[in-house]
Amino acid sequence: MKTALRLSSVAAILTFPLLAAAQLETIDFTARGTGTQLGHTVPIKLIITRYSTPEDKQTLVNAFKQGQQRGLVNALQRMQSSGRLQMRGTVGFGVAYVEVVPTPTGRRVRFITNRRIAFAEAAWNTRSRAFDITAGEININDQDARQSSGTLLPATQITINRDGDLQFNLFQNPWNLINIIDWRARS
Repeated sequence: MKTALRLSSVAAILTFPLLAAAQLETIDFTARGTGTQLGHTVPIKLIITRYSTPEDKQTLVNAFKQGQQRGLVNALQRMQSSGRLQMRGTVGFGVAYVEVVPTPTGRRVRFITNRRIAFAEAAWNTRSRAFDITAGEININDQDARQSSGTLLPATQITINRDGDLQFNLFQNPWNLINIIDWRARS
């Protein structure tokens, strides 16, 4: 019994550095409520383990074209995890898609994943169940970190507008992202 415990402890100790090495980037931020959530703040951490590929993006586009919101949700469930979104005091949940787009002052990090449906939502079949995607965009300013900003869309649906562009329809209000700290290793 003691030998098995020691071996599992050694295996765990050897595994932790491997998990840390797989982490590409961590971004800490505070989500600040707007509208009906005004005054609420939530510290959040986005841990990125891999960036999504152009093939991943095409998979999501095709899934949306074929099955709209339900097709996108199903495709997100099947995707390889790109990281985790953690609120303080929780283990968080997996993020399915993370892309990085260069900007003149730094870069824009976009993420999208399925939203966890709370037990009460599922049991009472509330209207919020239809808004089953969480998305966000973080604009990181490498020249002046104080100018970094972003938006979190905690409960949203995606549709295509008349011009053929993707449009986010929110259940409530977007949350503004403030106090953004990018822990990416500088080369």
